[in-house]
Amino acid sequence: GGPDGGSLTGGGDTFGDRSLSQGLSVLVGLGLCVTMLGLGCAVELGQLGQQLRRPVGLLLALLGQFVAMPLLAFLLALIFALDEVAAVAVLLCGCCPGGNLSNLMSVLVDGDMNLSIIMTASSTLLALFLMPLCLWIYSRHWINTAVVQLLPLGAVSLTLGSTLLPIGLGVLIRYRHPRAADLLVKISLWSLLVTLVVLFILTGTMLGPDLLAQIPASVYAIAVLMPLAGYALGYGLATVFKMPPHCRRTVSLETGCQNVQLCTAILKLTFSPDLIGSMYMFPLLYALFQSAEAGLFVLAYKMYGRDSYKQDTLGEEEDTDISYKKLKEEEVADTSYGTVTTEEHNSIQLEQTQTAL
Repeated sequence: GGPDGGSLTGGGDTFGDRSLSQGLSVLVGLGLCVTMLGLGCAVELGQLGQQLRRPVGLLLALLGQFVAMPLLAFLLALIFALDEVAAVAVLLCGCCPGGNLSNLMSVLVDGDMNLSIIMTASSTLLALFLMPLCLWIYSRHWINTAVVQLLPLGAVSLTLGSTLLPIGLGVLIRYRHPRAADLLVKISLWSLLVTLVVLFILTGTMLGPDLLAQIPASVYAIAVLMPLAGYALGYGLATVFKMPPHCRRTVSLETGCQNVQLCTAILKLTFSPDLIGSMYMFPLLYALFQSAEAGLFVLAYKMYGRDSYKQDTLGEEEDTDISYKKLKEEEVADTSYGTVTTEEHNSIQLEQTQTAL
């Protein structure tokens, strides 16, 4: 490895307390399962079929999560001249699919929930093949280092594959017991927050102040910049696709929010602790800043965006063909303009007051 690579790895005693380490592995695994179950419970088969016929959400998930974000992670790792261990942790986070946080945030910015859920679900399924591929492509720059030569792509694929079971179970629960599915979605969102807080505390305790102090400032800088740049890229991507404003906000959040639980699970379950060292903290730092920045996004929208929102959506109504009609109809239902649905075949629905979003 490089001469400064060793400065970040904490030797074999990084996770010195074996029982704590095993407990952490169990927590990471369980947290991931509950999150994926919640994701499955949010997917309705009818919507899936509709999206496959018009796969804009799928295409945006593909471009945002497996083109824009891995490239962004790679460029940041190069610009900040990270050593190979830090670079792999950053790349891994960049190559991860979208996370559930974006679904929660999309609700708060009056986004398109169908689009949000479809993007999260499809990026998770695409990750089975594309995440190992992106990792392999972008880690070539550090190919002569031990951490990259030992990059466990097989184990990464296995961890990704293991998420299919809870997702499938969630879809089945939604199909058979919709009310139970709604409850599970709420539980999974709360468990996500609790798991991240507990992980943060446990990891900080296990690594200790010495190792935490060894995390370079550049890694903190990337944890701040990467989600921010991801949100901006997502918004730009949706603008290129001429999507209406509420969809742009959704795609923006979907692109910047990564599945941090999956990233921590892969780092914890597939890499040896003495190899990855304090870089195990990177996805947790990313989670902290992606949440804080998304929170600011929501706050800015609540303060400044709401008044112009209806006007905005009406102004761009001709772009509805690319957005999701059902939600769009509901959103313009309370307006006094009568000219918005010339192309809608079921425009009669506009007379219902369906605006309790």
